[in-house]
Amino acid sequence: MAKDNRNICHSKTFETIYKTYAKDIRRFLFFKTQDIDKAEDILQDVFIKLWDNCSKVDYNKVKSYMYSIANNMFLNEIKHQKVVQNFSKYNKKESTNESPEFIMLEKEFMEKLEDTIASLSEKQREVFLMNRIEKKKYKDIALQLDISVKAVEKRMHQALVIMRKEIGNV
Repeated sequence: MAKDNRNICHSKTFETIYKTYAKDIRRFLFFKTQDIDKAEDILQDVFIKLWDNCSKVDYNKVKSYMYSIANNMFLNEIKHQKVVQNFSKYNKKESTNESPEFIMLEKEFMEKLEDTIASLSEKQREVFLMNRIEKKKYKDIALQLDISVKAVEKRMHQALVIMRKEIGNV
């Protein structure tokens, strides 16, 4: 095959290359991406890269050059998406729809709750946490602590009275 010395940088030649290969490269990219918009974006980038490097590309090798560029751009896009996914997976920012005022009030409430629980007697705190946090029934708490169910009820009642008194002021 005789070497064709056509200059790709000439606009008519570039237009001919576009008309000749764009449709096939778009199909190739769509097959890879399964996204027509993404395929179109990469196709445009392929032709931009071809135009930027037109003086270095042999006209007879332009087809293979463009397919190589298209494939490399597709692979770069996949790598980029993996980086984005990994970043978002490991750097999830806890976002909230609550207002800053709500968040501040919630924080103050949690501090007050923790302080109030800490102020309970050890027996009251033990019963309160077993019931409200561990979700144990009074009967199970009584068995575990080796006390009567009535004693559990009394400790829980005392704890709740204190909790209502302290947290009721929030």
